[in-house]
Amino acid sequence: MTHTYNITGMTCNGCVTSVKNALLKINGVTSADVQLNAPQATITLSQNIPVAQLQNGINSKYTITAADSAMMSADMSTVTADKPSYYPIFLIFGFIAGITLLIQFSKGTFNTTQWMEHFMAGFFLLFSFFKLLNLNAFADGYGTYDIIAKKWRTYGYIYPFIELLLGIAYLTDFRPLAINIITLAVMGISSIGVAQSLLKKITFQCACLGTIVKLPLSKVTLFEDLLMVAMSLAMVLMLTGVF
Repeated sequence: MTHTYNITGMTCNGCVTSVKNALLKINGVTSADVQLNAPQATITLSQNIPVAQLQNGINSKYTITAADSAMMSADMSTVTADKPSYYPIFLIFGFIAGITLLIQFSKGTFNTTQWMEHFMAGFFLLFSFFKLLNLNAFADGYGTYDIIAKKWRTYGYIYPFIELLLGIAYLTDFRPLAINIITLAVMGISSIGVAQSLLKKITFQCACLGTIVKLPLSKVTLFEDLLMVAMSLAMVLMLTGVF
């Protein structure tokens, strides 16, 4: 599919080359013809790419907007076509919480530390599973808002494996203090990108469940990140004897 986009901010042929090279690095862009006079870009795509993702791929001093009506309609549909349902993510949280609580009740006592370890293990294992179903698509989506993945796309491919390893570590109680410190750092950084996008009111698809379950980036995304931050911080404080 080929679409036309308006681009503002270009002042010279160097700008044209910079924009073209940046566009060609975006996964799903097969060709890009950029012109300075009546500044536009004709881009051929192998898949539907939201304008927001194209914007994220080029220097922030340039602004790209849809020029043809077909692309404007397609891009708008990614935001407004269906009202988002957060049922899947709440269902997952409910399953994880329910199963981990049952484990504690089956023992006759409730161990808060162990329950949080099991909850976080379930969280990371399940969420990494959904991301790994389509790793390439996750990396594309995550790169639209995460502060590290924006600058280093490879991080989008690494991140699901970080979650997988964290899940295994929590499940096996491997070096709990070190693992909780790592979780605090990883999820803290992740929450920064989500918060920045929410403050700027930029519409992106949330990549927390990969691309299988389509959810917009929202306060729910921020909540899940901050929940892991809070739980890992609590674990660090408990393990260090602060409380």
